[in-house]
Amino acid sequence: MHRRQFLRNSGIALATPWLESLRAATTEPPTRFGLVYFSNGVEPAHWWAKGSGASMEVGPGLAPMQPLTEHFSFLRGLYNQKAAETSSPHLGAMPNLLSGAEVSLDPAVIRVGKTFDQVLAQRIGGRTEIPSLVLGIEPNELRLEDGVSMIYGSAISWASEARPATKEIYPARVFDRLVGNDQGRELDRSILDTLLDQARSLRGQVSHSDRAKLEEYLESIRDIERRIDLATKQERLEGWRPSLAEPNMERPASELPQEVPEHMRLMLDLIVLAFRMDKTRIATLMLNNDLSQMNFGFLDGVEGALHLDLTHNGKDPELEAMYLRTNQFHVEQFSYLVRRLSEIDEGGKSLLDSSMLIGCSNLFDGDRHQADEMPFLLAGRGGGLRPGQVLDYLSAGDDNRRACSLYLSLMDRMGVRLDRFGDSRRRLAEI
Repeated sequence: MHRRQFLRNSGIALATPWLESLRAATTEPPTRFGLVYFSNGVEPAHWWAKGSGASMEVGPGLAPMQPLTEHFSFLRGLYNQKAAETSSPHLGAMPNLLSGAEVSLDPAVIRVGKTFDQVLAQRIGGRTEIPSLVLGIEPNELRLEDGVSMIYGSAISWASEARPATKEIYPARVFDRLVGNDQGRELDRSILDTLLDQARSLRGQVSHSDRAKLEEYLESIRDIERRIDLATKQERLEGWRPSLAEPNMERPASELPQEVPEHMRLMLDLIVLAFRMDKTRIATLMLNNDLSQMNFGFLDGVEGALHLDLTHNGKDPELEAMYLRTNQFHVEQFSYLVRRLSEIDEGGKSLLDSSMLIGCSNLFDGDRHQADEMPFLLAGRGGGLRPGQVLDYLSAGDDNRRACSLYLSLMDRMGVRLDRFGDSRRRLAEI
């Protein structure tokens, strides 16, 4: 059935709006987007790739991706201009990773652009129970660093200019959100009804400007209501069905995992579960915060050094060797997600074939705070991506190597087309 129907009477035809619910049934799985982020850059001498497809060679920093060269592309030279120009080498060049926006360094004003994953969530997130999963390993930090809020260093996903998307670091809570239950939804509905009644009673007691803030709050509650209703109905108009109807993993322990590798793998497994059950089609995972104090002593050859110390190594050979090992560890996490999705069949094609995955950091050379290029890996075939390429944008000129051009291209492939995003109006046709 065509999505634009016509109402006809007495020779007059009136076109209805473009109705999503009247689309033709399809057996094709939807496109998913996932991102795995690690902080403080890479060891540049070991971060390279050459060749293509099965014959692609990668540098030591990318060693975990060597068996997967047909599944990803290596993108060199993409950057955000506002990050490269900022006077704050960390907090001015990290929260804008996915928006390209200028970061306010005024201690009294939190402001950074809405990120493209949240644009997707707000435009198409209503097709699933959960608009997007925003995950992390380390908690949000509320202290100041050089007079600037560390909330900037704790969030890569921003729902608005002034508000980061809520980041979940407890695997058990993520699992519960994915699985849910009718009794829990009834309780949620009861709590929301009470909140709405209380909020409405305030309308006549606040100023005009505060009323606008209250309305924004009410809209967020209505969004939760819509998600509860969607979860309750569990109706699908598409011919396609998820490959998994019930979780195939045990609920994680309620406590926060104490071992970093276990914590990261649980979060990656939950992304896989969410995609398989079609609970969400958009997910981001921060493996560490900016200026992270994560201890990598669990890695062979890494002794007594925190992540921040390893990345700011002054080119000390011993520290550089340990820094390389942490780079490899972060890439191992991304390669794990790529491999898991490639092994899941969705009716003749893998889940990876219907996914677009980014593995990235906000800096290139972390020791130099180099933000005029960023490391990017792009995996999967979702939306018609062509993996197995080495794409070097360094010689393309600044206007042709904006990271936001990549984001515009990926949003197009998710069915969200914008004329402009961040600092770009262009697309990356080669991907």
